Order: sequence, then structure tokens, then C-alpha cells
Amino acid sequence: MKRIYLDNAATTAMDPLVLDAMMPYLTEQFGNPSSIYSYGRESRLAIENARKSVAKSLNVTPGEIFFTSGGTESDNMAIYSAVHDLGCRVIITSPIEHHAVLHAAERQVKDGFAQLKMVRVMPNGHIDLEHLKQLLEETQEKCLVTLMHANNEIGNLLDLTAVADLCQSRGAIFHSDTVQTVGHYQLDLSHPGLHFATGAAHKFHGPKGIGILYISKDVQVRPMIEGGGQERNMRAGTENLYGVVGFAKALELAGSRLEQDRLAIQELKSYMIGRLKDRGDIRFNGDAEGESLYTVLNASFPRTPETEMLLMNLDMRGICVSGGSACNSGADLGSHVIRALGDRAQRVPIRFSFSRHNTQEELDQVMEALKACC
Repeated sequence: MKRIYLDNAATTAMDPLVLDAMMPYLTEQFGNPSSIYSYGRESRLAIENARKSVAKSLNVTPGEIFFTSGGTESDNMAIYSAVHDLGCRVIITSPIEHHAVLHAAERQVKDGFAQLKMVRVMPNGHIDLEHLKQLLEETQEKCLVTLMHANNEIGNLLDLTAVADLCQSRGAIFHSDTVQTVGHYQLDLSHPGLHFATGAAHKFHGPKGIGILYISKDVQVRPMIEGGGQERNMRAGTENLYGVVGFAKALELAGSRLEQDRLAIQELKSYMIGRLKDRGDIRFNGDAEGESLYTVLNASFPRTPETEMLLMNLDMRGICVSGGSACNSGADLGSHVIRALGDRAQRVPIRFSFSRHNTQEELDQVMEALKACC
């Protein structure tokens, strides 16, 4: 049975060209980048060339890009740094953020370093920017605003420029989790109102275990991991050399086919929306046909004994989809994102997320499986 993979918001298949770029650094070019002999110098050059490539793609300077283990570490460091190094005493976020943000923010509150304020989420899943403005205006202490560019479960897009402008006008620090949009959109992170942003290679056909944290040159922060001078004294520990090379290559390839992939994947998403609408009993969570990721579609099924087991039954038919964030695996608590959208208790959410490897024929097979399951 050939499996159909429609969980690309969780992770993507690595591009063979990315693996090709990584292989020399997994074999003969294995030197520690901190060593001064030729092996080390070759590795150091590979890292710095990768940093320049990534920075160019995101329209920032190489000195503003730091390699990490992934989006979760990057989000945690941004929030920790904003509170402990930049003096933010109020964190403004939303109830639909990734847990890498929510749990990190809640930890700062629990430890007594900051207060937490939640911006309203509208029924269509968008952030209420008027409420954000109100929260900023009524807060006297320095604020950190942390809002994701695109929601990983429902796909809603945030107006990054509008929020950056708002934060800049109020003197707030702005961090955005851009994990779902780096490699999928032509991003310009150089806006003076944006101070931190994050990315993870495995979301755009790169390797797992490697991410970036963008730190604007306008802010000065200390390392969260101590013990060495790596990443210009900002992140101790021997660098993930082949991961860094893979990140840069994956982002380069994504950039070279950005529009081609966007059009093809958007067509798949639109086709799936049409097929699901034909059922009559399907709704969509978030702004599925509006300001939304072209890679993500969250459909809502009526809650019945059959749909309660829908994920398992689809898996038994070789179809890989999810009910929410893959980062919540093992915790049968439902989706905090879906709960935040209001009364969804009588519905079962299924997230379909697409890549360039998917086909319309696969979606037809999924629809047949859905018919058989429920």
C-alpha cells in the first residue's frame, strides 16, 4: 500500500539535493569549525557561507542570523532574552500560538519575571489588531509582543508589517514565530519594528534539528546557552555543521521555485476545499479561503463515532494527516488552537497540509477514504 502524506506542516521530506550538499560534511569534511587547522577552517567557511546565503534570502545581515536546534529553541531564546536582557515586563501574545511560545511565556510569568496579556482571537482565527493596539496603549511597562506569522494548525496569516509598525510606534519588542513561512514566502525581516524571528529547515524540505533565530542588530542580548564561543558567543556548543549547510541549501532551493510551488500547492488546496464542500457537512477552521497559508487546510467534521476514530482509520488506509500540532503527540488534550476559536465541541478537526510532492490523484483517494470512513 502506497502511503499518502498530507502532514507537511509537521515535517517535510528532505530534498535529495539538500542531502547531496550535506554529504561531504557527513563524511570527509568533518572538521570541528573551531579548530584552526585546514579541516576546521573548511568547516568554518561552510558555516559562514551558509549564514550569508540565509541572510541574503531574508534580506538581513549575516550578523543577525544565529543557527539553533530548531524553532522551539529559537522561540524560547527570543522570549527569554526579551524579558531578561531587554527589560520587557509584560508579554502580549495570543491563545493560538505554538506551545514553544505559550509555555515559554507562561514560564516567565510563573517565575515572577513578567505579566501575561492575551490579545483576542476573532471567530475566523485572525488576531484582533485593534485589541492589540488597545493592550499596547494601556500598558505602561515595556512590552514583548509575540505573535506567529502563520498559524501551524489553521494556517491564518498575520499582517507582519502592521504589527511591526504598531510595536515600533509603542516602543515594544516584537518577536514572530515564522517557522511556517520561512521557505514558503519571500520574507523581508529587516523591518525596524521586528526584533526576533525564527525558522526551521525541516518545514521546507531541509534536515531536522537545525533552525535559525534572527536577532535584529538594534537589540543586544546575552547567550542563553553558555560554555563556548560558538555562534559569535551567542550559542555555546559545537555547531551542527551538516545541518547548517542543509538549512542554507534547502532555503536556496525553496527560493528558486517559490512561485512555482506556491501556485501548484494553492491549486491542490483549492481543489481539496471544493471536494470537501461537496460533502455538505464540512466546515473549515480559520480563514481557509482568505488570508491563509497555501500549504494548510483545517477541516471540521461532525462529531460521530466514526469521525472520533477518523485519524486512526485514515492511517490504516495509508493516509497521514493530523488533528493538530505534531508537537503535542502523546497528549490527548485536543487542540488548544481549535478551542480558542469558540464552540467547536461537536466537531472533529483534521489538518491537511500539502507540499509539491502531492497530487490531485492523491486527494481523490483521500476523499474516497473519507467516504468509506464516515
